[in-house]
Amino acid sequence: MSAYSTAFRALTSSRALRPDEAAQLLAGLRTETAEELVAAAEKELEHDSEFRRSPTDTEGEWRRKRRRYGAAMDAIGRLRSLAAASLHPSLPNQRNNRSTS
Repeated sequence: MSAYSTAFRALTSSRALRPDEAAQLLAGLRTETAEELVAAAEKELEHDSEFRRSPTDTEGEWRRKRRRYGAAMDAIGRLRSLAAASLHPSLPNQRNNRSTS
């Protein structure tokens, strides 16, 4: 049964949820949502013609396309690791240490 169905049944039942049950349901929803997001993004990248080599591409253009594709796949990998992480995942540090405010 999906996490959505489990959460819906728990919310519509007449019994109140204990805090640990609610936390478990929310964690399941978060994980399932992130997995669906990652799968959709990965599928979209596989079928995106922006990253495919065209006959008119120079070597420099092809390298840039591969680099952009690699960055997109790296972002998907990070999303996948966040989906599998505990409730308080550790996010990587920013590369740019300058203040953004």
